[in-house]
Amino acid sequence: MKLIKKQYNFNFFEPFIIIAFWILLFASPLLFGPFEDGIDWNHIFEVWKNNLPLLGLYLIHRFLLMPKLFFKGKKVFYFVITLGIIITITSVLYIFGDTTGRQKMTPPERVERHIENSPQRISEMEPPPPPQSIEKNGGRIPVYANFIILAVLLVGFDAGLQISMRWSTLEQEKTSLQKESVENQLAFLRNQISPHFFMNTLNNIHALVDIDTVEAKDAIIKLSNLMRHLLYDSEEKFTPIKKEVKFIQSYIELMRLRFSDKVKINVEIPSEIPDTSIPPLLFTSLLENAFKHGISYNKESFITIIMNFTDEQLQFSIENSNHVKERDGASGIGIENTKKRLALLFQESFDLKVSETKGIYKVNLNIPI
Repeated sequence: MKLIKKQYNFNFFEPFIIIAFWILLFASPLLFGPFEDGIDWNHIFEVWKNNLPLLGLYLIHRFLLMPKLFFKGKKVFYFVITLGIIITITSVLYIFGDTTGRQKMTPPERVERHIENSPQRISEMEPPPPPQSIEKNGGRIPVYANFIILAVLLVGFDAGLQISMRWSTLEQEKTSLQKESVENQLAFLRNQISPHFFMNTLNNIHALVDIDTVEAKDAIIKLSNLMRHLLYDSEEKFTPIKKEVKFIQSYIELMRLRFSDKVKINVEIPSEIPDTSIPPLLFTSLLENAFKHGISYNKESFITIIMNFTDEQLQFSIENSNHVKERDGASGIGIENTKKRLALLFQESFDLKVSETKGIYKVNLNIPI
C-alpha cells in the first residue's frame, strides 16, 4: 500500500531539450539542403557561421540575463537589455550584409561566349536586372532578417523553458516540505500515543499487584511485548496487519485482567488475515477510549470489537457501553488524534463515523488496504 504518490525527476529533461535543439539547428542544412550533386560544404559552413550569433545570444540569455536579471526581479531591465542585444547584433549583420552569398548573375565567361557567337543579337539583349531585383525575386531571406526572427523565437523558447523548470523545481520542493511536515506531524501523534497508553497500562498492573501477583507478573511480560511493538514497529511507516491484530489481541488480554466478569468483552477477528500492511497504531486510541470510558464499576458494561476484510478495505468497528454521567467529557487524544492521523495518511480515502446514544458509543472505521 502506498500513501504518497511517486515523484518523477525531470532534471534530465532540460539539458535533453537544449542539446536536441542545437543539434537539430546545426544539422538542418545537412538534412534539408538541396544536394543532388553532392554536399556543398561551403554552403554548410556559411550557414553554421550565421548560426554563431544565435548561439552567443543564447549563452548570454541563459547564463546572464535570466539568472541575473529576470529571476532577480529586474524584469524591466531584463527586457530592455535583451531587446538591446538583439537590435545590436541585427544592426551588425545588416551593415556587413548577407554572409551566405547572394544570388549571382550570369558568369562572365558565358556572357562573353554568347557575345562572340551572336554579335547580331547584342542589341536585342535586355539589360540584366539590378542586384536588388534578383534578391527579391530569389526569395532569399537576408541574414539579419533571419536572425531577428530566430532570435525572438529562441529567447522566448529559452525563457519559457527556464521558467517551467524553475516552477517544476519549486513544486517538487513544496511537495517535499509538505511530505516532511506530514511525517513530523505523524511522528508527533504517534509519540502522543505511547505515554498515554503506558500510563493506562501501568495503572492496570498496579491494580493487579494487590490482587494477584502472578497475574501481575504475566501482565508485565505482556506489557513488555506491547512496548516492543510501540517502540520499534511503530517507527516504521507500515506494519503487517497480522502484527497489528496481534497487538490488539495482546492489549485486550491485558485489559481483561483488570475487570471482572461483569464486563463483557467480545472480539471478532477473522482467522485469515490479508498479507498486506497498514500504518501502525491506527486502532490504539480507539481501544483506549473504549476501555477508559465504556466500563463502569457500578453497572454492567460491554465492549465489542469487530474487524472484517474485503479485497480493498479493512473494516473496524468498536462499540462500548456509554455511561454518560461517568464520562469526564474529555477523551484525551482519542478520536481527535485518530482523525488527524487518518487525514494525513489517507486524505479523503477513509471513512470514520462516530455515533453516540444514551447507552451505546460506537465507532466505525474503513480504510483502504
